[in-house]
Amino acid sequence: MSQRESLNRAAASKDVEKITVFGEGRGFRVVWLLEEMGLPYRLRPVDLLAGVENDTEFLAINPAGFIPAIRDGDVTMVESIAIMEYLMARYGPTPLAIDPHDRAFPAYQQFLHLGEAGLAASIYFVVGARLFGPESERKNWSAGQALEVFESRLTLVTRQLARSPYLAGETFTAADISVTYALNLAQRNGGVTLGEVEQSYVARTSAREGYKRALRTCHATRALLAETPSQ
Repeated sequence: MSQRESLNRAAASKDVEKITVFGEGRGFRVVWLLEEMGLPYRLRPVDLLAGVENDTEFLAINPAGFIPAIRDGDVTMVESIAIMEYLMARYGPTPLAIDPHDRAFPAYQQFLHLGEAGLAASIYFVVGARLFGPESERKNWSAGQALEVFESRLTLVTRQLARSPYLAGETFTAADISVTYALNLAQRNGGVTLGEVEQSYVARTSAREGYKRALRTCHATRALLAETPSQ
C-alpha cells in the first residue's frame, strides 16, 4: 500500500462512519471500490439461496430482497453501479472516476454502465439457467438470447482494449471494476470462453491490491472462484 493510500485510509477511518455492504455477488464491485478508495466498511452477508424472508435487518434496507445494498449513516441504496457512483461522488474526488471534462469521460461512462446493463444483466440469466434450471431448460431460447446479448456487448470491450490497457484509457477506473466483475461471472459460471485480450485484461485488473483485499473480505466470492475453474 502506498503512503497516499495509507493516509487516505487513516483519514477515512476518522471522518467517515463505517459503511455497511449487504451481500456479495454484485456487492463485490462495491467492496472492491471501497478498498480502492480506502473507505471503512463492513460486509454483512446475505444468503439469497436460503431465502431472506426472515432477514428483517436486510429487508428493512431493501424490501425487494436483492443484493447488493448499502447503509451509509441515514442513506440506504441498492444497485451496484448507482452505489459506486454515490460513493465516488460523496467521498471523492478519486482517480477511479473520470472528470466530465476529460476526453476519456465518455468511454468511462459508457463502460461503467455497460458492465451491468450490457454484460452482467444478460449473463445473469445464462448463469441462472445453467446452475439452477432443470436439465431440459438449461439451454432454452431465453438463455440463448441473453448469451447473444452478452456476446454482442463484449465486442465493444474487445475493441476498446485493443486501443488501451483499461476501458477509459491508460488509467484504471471504476469502469474496470464494473466490467471485470461481469467478465469473471461469465467465464466462471456462464460457460463463456474469453479471448486472449479479455483474459489478459482480467489478469491485469485482478492483480491489483484492492481486488486482492476485496477477495479476502468476500469469503463466498473467494470460495466460488477457487471451486469453479474458468471455462
